[in-house]
Amino acid sequence: MWTADEIAQLCYEHYGIRLPKKGKPEPNHEWTLLAAVVKIQSPADKACDTPDKPVQVTKEVVSMGTGTKCIGQSKMRKNGDILNDSHAEVIARRSFQRYLLHQLQLAATLKEDSIFVPGTQKGVWKLRRDLIFVFFSSHTPCGDASIIPMLEFEDQPCCPVFRNWANDSSVEASSNLEAPGNERKCEDPDSPVTKKMRLEPGTAAREVTNRAAHHQSFGKQKSGQISPGINSCDLTVEGLATVTRIAPGSAKVIDVYRTGAKCVPGEAGDSGKPGAAFHQVGLLRVKPGRGDRTRSMSCSDKMARWNVLGCQGALLMHFLEEPIYLSAVVIGKCPYSQEAMQRALIGRCQNVSALPKGFGVQELKILQSDLLFEQSRSAVQAKRADSPGRLVPCGAAISWSAVPEQPLDVTANGFPQGTTKKTIGSLQARSQISKVELFRSFQKLLSRIARDKWPHSLRVQKLDTYQEYKEAASSYQEAWSTLRKQAFGSWIRNPPDYHQFK
Repeated sequence: MWTADEIAQLCYEHYGIRLPKKGKPEPNHEWTLLAAVVKIQSPADKACDTPDKPVQVTKEVVSMGTGTKCIGQSKMRKNGDILNDSHAEVIARRSFQRYLLHQLQLAATLKEDSIFVPGTQKGVWKLRRDLIFVFFSSHTPCGDASIIPMLEFEDQPCCPVFRNWANDSSVEASSNLEAPGNERKCEDPDSPVTKKMRLEPGTAAREVTNRAAHHQSFGKQKSGQISPGINSCDLTVEGLATVTRIAPGSAKVIDVYRTGAKCVPGEAGDSGKPGAAFHQVGLLRVKPGRGDRTRSMSCSDKMARWNVLGCQGALLMHFLEEPIYLSAVVIGKCPYSQEAMQRALIGRCQNVSALPKGFGVQELKILQSDLLFEQSRSAVQAKRADSPGRLVPCGAAISWSAVPEQPLDVTANGFPQGTTKKTIGSLQARSQISKVELFRSFQKLLSRIARDKWPHSLRVQKLDTYQEYKEAASSYQEAWSTLRKQAFGSWIRNPPDYHQFK
């Protein structure tokens, strides 16, 4: 019905045609990352898909995001007007929530066709059965999914480590593995080769047996499954080879691709040892900052959460009979491991049980395309040859949503591009996908619906603040509590006073 390459090509074309120059990397000097949500509609007659006559589906990009940066915790604001996390995957998801809000408004006001149809309860909607959503990212998510075994004939894209950084809490990830001004350099498997990591004298390279499948670094791959009986949260590097595909012929794992994301407090830390034992897999991680710690969980962690709780978030759950789940994730051409993706996005939560009705750990299809994003780090590096100056990540983030009013939103440092210190706090200095603006869109939706047609969860009590509306989504909060208790107990949560705005 559709292929990974078709999804990637559609997203690359959308990026090139629908997104303006503003917010894109400066040619030959900057790179960025791309993510998107694609709506796929099956034909109404539900014809059978056969090799000689594949079913034709309609594909449409409904949200898109670019970006590589996060703000440090000292820059966070309590009025919800700043984007804490501007990694492409997060921008694409917040843009998708904006699209969902618009579609709910169409459904509730009965003005146009919507992706939603009435649910079984008053004021509640559900996704049409002929639709699914596919998530695309030009790059493996930062964090656990980016910890990929490296074979003896490959190069480590990160700098060699000469000391045990893991035990020095005063040193930020940005000061050991990352160059200043490049927040995603070391978690980016697309980054250029800097130096081949060598094993220290006397350290034997780990042998990987033929019972592990082939290494998936730059090839087009099919979806695979985690080996049964393996608890991915308990995996160490010694157990990595049993769940990560390695090249046939007993190739040696001498290192791992690095992630700049740091283990959260309360989790077992990385060893920091040179070579393949540097990282421990399966752990929750926070994105690195430039000297100022962030409170943003890694994209691997966030995507694993979406696979249990849905992409809609707590607010929209008031209007939905079921969460809005992704059916598949497609990754562009980059260093990649099928089992690392499976472990990070599905495996860590596979034993979560007793979730509320409608919630569950999804059987997410994970695929890789063979098409490279032309403004990824590796693609730009290959084209720039001997261009002067340093290659750096683009400082801007672009949000695009399939909505009629102001679909495009370009930000830098969490605010609309061009925002000055004097204008911070004004309505003009808010991104369309900031918490406060999404909350405003939610309130606008409520105002267009007669109160007696509101969902039950909104009619039974008077709600005022952003926090109160989120907490009133009881099924979502119950599912999130269950997920934390059973799998993600160390998840960093922002204090309630960051959610008290109206």
